[in-house]
Amino acid sequence: MTMHYIAVIGAGTMGSGIAQVCASAEHLLLLIDINQQALDKGLGTIRRHLDRQVAKGVLSQDQASVTLQRIRTSTRYADLDAVDLVIEAATENLALKRSILQQIDAHVRPDCLIASNTSSLSITELAAGISHPERFMGIHFFNPVPVMGLVELIPGLLTSEATAASARALVERLGKTAIFTGNRPGFMVNRILMPMINEAIFVLQENGDAQAIDTSMRLGCNQPIGPLALADLIGLDTVLAILDTLQSGFGDPKYRAAPLLRELVAAGLLGKKTGRGFHAYR
Repeated sequence: MTMHYIAVIGAGTMGSGIAQVCASAEHLLLLIDINQQALDKGLGTIRRHLDRQVAKGVLSQDQASVTLQRIRTSTRYADLDAVDLVIEAATENLALKRSILQQIDAHVRPDCLIASNTSSLSITELAAGISHPERFMGIHFFNPVPVMGLVELIPGLLTSEATAASARALVERLGKTAIFTGNRPGFMVNRILMPMINEAIFVLQENGDAQAIDTSMRLGCNQPIGPLALADLIGLDTVLAILDTLQSGFGDPKYRAAPLLRELVAAGLLGKKTGRGFHAYR
């Protein structure tokens, strides 16, 4: 199926990034959120990213302007009636995602594909709440979306081969690399990554030096960013949600979240997006 007109639900960090890469690849893009303030913030993020690309010479000013012109915004799910694909990019919360998917399902065409950008939740479970679950699958982008080259594709139990093929074709059109992974908690990347981040937090509880931990992994393991700084970039609330999903899904205590992580989330110190997490940001 050709997906010319794409909608993204959620104008936050992930949603605005997905919207940008889709519009940059010449797709018409509808960005939906609960109010105009959230939409304006998302558009502002996209403009800043495009301006940086222009400043670096990656894009011309005309290309950046045309990309923005392909994006329209709305607070109405009824505007989904003409789209070919909807990507849900809300916070990693099962009840919230289910509610959003039901609203999407009520307004799209029967042949419209529906996807979730979930980083850990069951695709089969999410699909159970919509009609035609064969048209639903996970399309998991990584943050920051315009920079990261990987996209995980996660079929659910009832996802059709045609849906999976269409998703793969879209990812390739966006200039990303697609990998298929099984519908297991955390899928592939986060199942490997989150225990490492969590262990770094346990080490932090013992020696209290976040900078030393990140430096050790950057210089000792040649990682481009330390695990604590990466957690701040992802969002500590998201990290905690994924770890809880892993522990619940596998029933294995090795995925238990470090107490310090829970304490920071409870305090509202969620990382870069709030100005403070394991590190402080301007």
